[in-house]
Amino acid sequence: MSGAEPFGRRRLLGGAAGLVMTAYAAPSWAQAVVSTVTATDGVYRSHGASGNNMIMASAYSGIRYARAERFRAPVAVLSAEQPFAEQFGPACPQAGDRYQPQSEDCLFLNVWTPTAAAKKPRAVMVYFHGGAYSSGSVTDPLNDGAFLAWRGDVVVVTVNHRLNALGYLYLPERFPDSGNAGQLDLILALKWVQRNIAAFGGNPGNVTVFGQSGGGAKIATLMAMPAAAGLFHKAITMSGQQVTASGPLNAAKRAAVFLDKLGKGVDPATAPVGELVAALSATDPIIGGNVYMGPVLDMKNLTRHPFWPDPAPQSLGIPMMLGNTVMETRAFYAADGKQLGGLTSDNLAVRIGPEMRVDIDPVWVVAQFRARYPGAQPLELFHRIVTAARSWRGQVEEAEARARAGAPAYVYQLDYMDAKHADDIALVFGTGPDQSTCKHQLSAAMMAAFARFAKTGDPGWAPYDLKKRRTMIFDAYARVEDNPRAWERELFARVPYIQPGS
Repeated sequence: MSGAEPFGRRRLLGGAAGLVMTAYAAPSWAQAVVSTVTATDGVYRSHGASGNNMIMASAYSGIRYARAERFRAPVAVLSAEQPFAEQFGPACPQAGDRYQPQSEDCLFLNVWTPTAAAKKPRAVMVYFHGGAYSSGSVTDPLNDGAFLAWRGDVVVVTVNHRLNALGYLYLPERFPDSGNAGQLDLILALKWVQRNIAAFGGNPGNVTVFGQSGGGAKIATLMAMPAAAGLFHKAITMSGQQVTASGPLNAAKRAAVFLDKLGKGVDPATAPVGELVAALSATDPIIGGNVYMGPVLDMKNLTRHPFWPDPAPQSLGIPMMLGNTVMETRAFYAADGKQLGGLTSDNLAVRIGPEMRVDIDPVWVVAQFRARYPGAQPLELFHRIVTAARSWRGQVEEAEARARAGAPAYVYQLDYMDAKHADDIALVFGTGPDQSTCKHQLSAAMMAAFARFAKTGDPGWAPYDLKKRRTMIFDAYARVEDNPRAWERELFARVPYIQPGS
């Protein structure tokens, strides 16, 4: 551990006692009183409130914010439409059936607002889900915004949009906006917020976007898209970065293998959506694995990389918070899969080689880590190495870039129980099954920091600079450290960072 800075633990954990006493349960909407709001676009109806035996936040679900034809830019819906007022709107079609229903008609958002009267308009927190750019949905119970709205005294909005080929397949000659259609959906969702959120008690002049994994990457990309300028005022990315976008030549190669998998002579504009989803199993010609879909440097909607060679100037005035988990990759590999099954000290270097995604001698890397962590088992070393080489690098690049530009971000790291990718979602939303008192206190600390940042642009600790690299460590207790994991950062800083998918 590097130099720990004293921190007002009690200040950060403010409100934790209430959270410990009130464990969050799944939404229970039936017992609540239905309410309506009259916004710029029309009248919206709540289906009651989410909460645990109390009304704490009114929920307005299934609100349509746009429509879109396949591969084309979305068109804003300017009159109130709420066809899913008693439930969430469908998820974008994707591989697997985790999120149901699924439909190409998926441009819906949801709003939670505290039932208690407010003295002034509340800060607004707009959440974009993860799943890279190919899967996921805010219909996941972990993304229920009731508890965060109530405890944080904020208005929470969650957004579904087009994913995978439907949102990012690059077909510029036929569909000029196709490579960034999913990003354009998010822009129209933010425009809906600007028009209507005041009616829900929110302040359209104080909007924070936050997102985990792919959701954070979408935010980083929006920070470089001219059409998104002025639509949000603060940004939080949770284990999700986008230093560089997909280049157009690589995006065209990906489109070619996708279309080949779809079938010769099959028109992607009219093919059944199930066939489009099936074609996502095409092998990516650049990085291997299933074909990658993500934002494209198309020189129309995205004219520069988000954080290369520097942070997009249009967003330097936006306060930013960057977070990661200490063992991100624990979420990515099955215990009996080809990377971890039969893992030993003898084959560790071979296993980490393709996973680091940077061109560095894996035998040398393993030797360095063994010397640094002599008691660590091969499994721990695997996750330490691959997390530092691949999953943490993007956040380091963005934090360092903001610091160099004189607009430093605030940085946090989730360490609790060797936290893996996505462990911070339930902690920030206050969702998930009942856990230990310690975990509830940790959730309260993170929720308080996020809400405070949304309201003020300051989460309660010093920003990251190139001298001290201050980082909030969320663990059994919250503390600020200078330059945590400095040795791991410095080791991989000797090789260039390559954004997966770019």
